[in-house]
Formats: sequence, C-alpha cells, structure tokens
Amino acid sequence: MAVITLTQENFESEVVKSSGIALVDFWATWCGPCKMFAPVIEEIAEGNFPDVKVGKVDVDQQPDLAGQFKVMSIPTLVLFKDGKAAATSVGVKSKKEVLEMIEKLR
Repeated sequence: MAVITLTQENFESEVVKSSGIALVDFWATWCGPCKMFAPVIEEIAEGNFPDVKVGKVDVDQQPDLAGQFKVMSIPTLVLFKDGKAAATSVGVKSKKEVLEMIEKLR
C-alpha cells in the first residue's frame, strides 16, 4: 500500500472512520530527522501489513491537525486503533521499534 497524504479534508474518512490500525507520521519538508525517518514509514507502508494504513501529515500545510493531536515536535507518530489515538511516539525510530508499537495494538 502507498503512503496516504492526509489532510483536514480526508483525515476523518481515512483514519477516524477506519477500522484496524492507522499509523500517522506528522512531519515537515524542512525537517532533517523527518527525512531520515521517511524510508522507515515507506517500508512499513509497502510491507505486507493488510491491517495497517499508513499516512503522513505535513504540519506546515495542516496546522489544525497537528494542533488537534498536540504535536509539538516532529517527527511525531500517532497510532490509531479503530479511529482512536492509541499511542504516540516523538523522534526517529527504527523500523523494528515502529513494528513493535504496531504489534502492541493488535
């Protein structure tokens, strides 16, 4: 599956009203650590995880979404289970660490 670009307009339909797990990466184009973290997000999106939806929110283009989830630093990952925020992580993580977070929600 490809990474979904999330906006105020599609966030509810793609994340809030979806069942299963949604991994949302809050990032910005100017953020060095976000660029380092991007390949991990891509790998998870392209992995064989049919129950995991992966999306990205550009905090500069979607400040209201960033504020709604109290994103103060980026990159920030918010994992949703059945439309509800269930876990948050700030900073760059390894693929293994992100997969462990997902596993805890299954």
